[in-house]
Amino acid sequence: MTTVLTTRSPFARTWLRDPWSQQLAAEGPVPAADVYREGEDLVARLDLPGVDPAGDITVEVEGRRLVVRGERKDQRSEESEGRRISEVRFGAFRRTVTLPKAVDGDAVRASYDAGVLTVTVPGVFAGTTPQRIEVTTAA
Repeated sequence: MTTVLTTRSPFARTWLRDPWSQQLAAEGPVPAADVYREGEDLVARLDLPGVDPAGDITVEVEGRRLVVRGERKDQRSEESEGRRISEVRFGAFRRTVTLPKAVDGDAVRASYDAGVLTVTVPGVFAGTTPQRIEVTTAA
């Protein structure tokens, strides 16, 4: 007999939102990600340990969205006796990053090393410069 113990925090389900794709944290497995600007490029690093990059991960550009989807498969044997605590989430996942402008999908690069998927979208910030806005106070 196998017992799987999981916890679901109502706080996480209600208030913790994914800032990049507006998905609720409890909708399913959403891989942890670091998304940042590196010069004119956007770099997204996703934690995907235990995933076969060749068969279980898809990286696509859909208009102004970078979409990473796949599945983390549970390959453990159900024959183990006793209780088991599992905090690893298995199943299909999808992570979406909104891009500042549409890009050519052929220029996007993706590599997988030591359980981390790194996706680079070159030139997506080219020609963009931040504009500082003055903040005024009420008198």
